[in-house]
Order: sequence, then C-alpha cells, then structure tokens
Amino acid sequence: MMLGEDSPSARYWLSSGAIAESHGIEHVVMMGAHWATSLPNHVLISANPTPGKSPVAFVHPSKYKPYKLNPDLDYIPTIQSHLSAAGISSKLDPTFDWIHDTYLVLIRMFPDGCPPTTIISMNGLYDPHFHVAVGAALRPLRAKEHKTLFIGSGGAVHNLFRNVWGPMLKYRDNFAQVTPPEPWALEFRQEVIDTFCAGYEEEAPIEEAVYGREIKSPRGVGGPLLRRKATSLMKHPKYRDAHATDDHFMATMFVAGLCGDEDDVDAKGLLGAEDWELTNMCNTQLTIGDWEGW
Repeated sequence: MMLGEDSPSARYWLSSGAIAESHGIEHVVMMGAHWATSLPNHVLISANPTPGKSPVAFVHPSKYKPYKLNPDLDYIPTIQSHLSAAGISSKLDPTFDWIHDTYLVLIRMFPDGCPPTTIISMNGLYDPHFHVAVGAALRPLRAKEHKTLFIGSGGAVHNLFRNVWGPMLKYRDNFAQVTPPEPWALEFRQEVIDTFCAGYEEEAPIEEAVYGREIKSPRGVGGPLLRRKATSLMKHPKYRDAHATDDHFMATMFVAGLCGDEDDVDAKGLLGAEDWELTNMCNTQLTIGDWEGW
C-alpha cells in the first residue's frame, strides 16, 4: 500500500526527516491509528526494548523487516511526568510490537537509522477532547531544549468500507484512479485542509490548480482556535462518511493539542504532499510550525 511505495508523501517524509536531523532532534514521539487501550482516562506507552513489527498487507517484507527500531525507553519518565501533571494516567506496555502506521513512516523519514522513538496509544473511547488533552500535556516538550519531534500518523479521509479495492486486488495498484474520488471524500478532505492551512487560497492563483503543490497558510492557524476547529471536524455532516471508525482521526486531535497553546497562534500550516489511494482514501501530509529559532 502507500506506505510501501514511492509517492509524493514518501518523498516529503524523507525531506522532513532530513530537516529534523539537521536541527539535532534526539527524540521522536508518535501517536498512530491502530493501537488503543480500553482503560479509562489512560494511554499506553511503548516500552518493549526489542519490538517486533506487525506485518503489512500488500507490502513485501523486504521493505521493512531489515530496519532496526530504536525504542526510547529513557525518555518515558519525562513523558509520563507531563501526562501525570495534566491528570492523564499512563501505563507501560513492555510487549507492544510496532505497527505500520509508525514504523513505515520512520523508515521513510530516517532511512539511515531510526532515532530514539516513543509511541503513545490512543484511548479506545476515541474522545477528541481527551486526545487534544494528551497533546496539550506534552506541548512543553516542543521547546528547543528537549529536541523532540512529534508526529501524528492517521488519515484525512479513511473509510475502508467505501474504498475501491478492485485495482489493488487485481493489479496491486493502490494509486489507480479509474474514477475520481467521491464528493463526500473531497468535501471532508477540503475541510481538513481549511482547518490546517486556512487562507491558503489567498496566495494561490484562482486559475491555477493546487493539487500536487505545497500550499501554506499565509497566517497562523495554531492556538486554541485550532483545537476547537479540529474537534469540530468530528461533527461535520460528512465526517462519518470519511471515517467509518474514529481511530484514524485521533492523531489529528493529538497534533491539535500539541499546537493549540496561546503561544502557537502564529504557527502556520503547510500541506507538503498528498496522495489518494483506493480512489477514496486521502493521505494528506500536514506540518504545523517551522524550524525558525532552532
């Protein structure tokens, strides 16, 4: 699937990883879309010293098995202390094997070696405000002295029930677009972009297509308003069409929490790359903020 193939998204991850390394990041903290706990008011934290990798459908194992993962066990107490201070309980999982939503992104971003990485689970109630709170609790770790890169790995539009699987099953072509994406998918994708890249159309000529180009908000999109806008997306009339289940949208809430402080109001949003696969599944690569000051 997309994570195992060359794509604009994969190339954007590579360039983003190179930039992060050039600024001396020492820790990566991620929330993915396939790991959740049923414990109330809890998240789990990956603490397996030698994690394995869950298999990936339609991706040859040679593309991911040789890559050595690097769990950041020494950073866990720092993460837990910030969560605890915010009233969020956490529990270590010493048996968790990493899933493709995280390790395949790391492979693309850091092909020469995995940086010390910690994965935080979702909570299985999928409360958007709880996941915003998790991100907000870890917001102080974005300060330069912590040298930490945060990544949310989910999807702008991800409804497996409404994907078009024929070209993938017959020809192993996940990027085939025999027909355009359906209107419900395009509409919700646009809502996500308008949330994280608000005002981009002010700088993009109306007579020019923007698909396939980087687009950036001309003004700040972070701060408390980002948290309100991100959580409200789950009330959008097309949300349940775009997400049959909530798991692939919780990383969006996590990032909104991370970038939703009053000090983030000037943080601009960038859509760096985007891929549609299986006709109706939209993988939008968004970055909030920049490296200025690092």
